[in-house]
Amino acid sequence: MADSRLAPFPAPCPAASPAPSPAGVLAPARARLLLRALADPLRLQVIEALGGGERCVCELTDRLGLAQSKLSFHLKVLREAGLIEARQQGRWSYYRLKPAAIEALRDWLAELAAASHAATALSGPARPCS
Repeated sequence: MADSRLAPFPAPCPAASPAPSPAGVLAPARARLLLRALADPLRLQVIEALGGGERCVCELTDRLGLAQSKLSFHLKVLREAGLIEARQQGRWSYYRLKPAAIEALRDWLAELAAASHAATALSGPARPCS
């Protein structure tokens, strides 16, 4: 588990570290972890809000209309998945996206789509079940 205290942009916990395949592509298990973290609509709103740059947690609570405790849970999930990072300044916590994680997921999805297109072009549609 990640330490609950925030240090200036800490490295993710080992379980959340990117695990590229030998070809440098995101491993399927890592992709599932990222997709699971993004599957919640509130967490997706947090990601979208952070798309505009680093935000203070107080700004996120106001912008998203969430209670601080509820937002903290979702931020923890995103942080442990390696999608965001946090830093502490005084008594305030600031969050920002980790673009490399999002880019790795994008590349994994693009490779999945390309493989699907190639397989369909070679074999055509699946045969009907008998």
